[in-house]
Amino acid sequence: MNIHDKYKPLTFWEKLYLPAIIAGIWLTSKHFFRNLTLHILRALRIRRSAMGAVTIQYPEFLRPLFPRLRTMHRLTKREDGTPRCVACMMCETVCPANCIYIIADEKLEDPQIEKMPKSFDIDLGLCIFCGYCVEACPEDAIRMDTGILEISNLTRNGMVLDMETMLNLEPRQDRYVKYTKEGDIVSQEYLKQSKSE
Repeated sequence: MNIHDKYKPLTFWEKLYLPAIIAGIWLTSKHFFRNLTLHILRALRIRRSAMGAVTIQYPEFLRPLFPRLRTMHRLTKREDGTPRCVACMMCETVCPANCIYIIADEKLEDPQIEKMPKSFDIDLGLCIFCGYCVEACPEDAIRMDTGILEISNLTRNGMVLDMETMLNLEPRQDRYVKYTKEGDIVSQEYLKQSKSE
């Protein structure tokens, strides 16, 4: 909509609101009867490939996640258990939401690594989950593959992830969809059957 159209006076038909109501009922009815027809055809096995819209009963049933989906952040560790992060501040610099806060410290034990984070906090209340921090990291120290989508909290301070929390998070591969080499989706049941054979 043009910004100038917003202040134009309403026409007679726009003041009635009737055409807009009819258009809305038409659109809703079209989707309803289309899905109803597809479900009936599938139930009668006339057209098995046709799939209508399906409602997932969240949170009783969790929807499988696609591998490219960005979920809650985690920090990766080195073999000795220390954070892989070298406090280069690339993620903090590239973050468009300014939600990453790093305080660097010297790492005296290892001469190959000059710095390590003293604190590494991410405010999930500000994060827009763009993934720039993951792409910018030269050490592969930060990832967004935990599969955790439920990040709500009652307080603003509860939305801040600290370094210890992110180091203890593990990737949840069981929630992600698996693919074959041909690009077909493989379900978890298929994977269990193929392992047992």
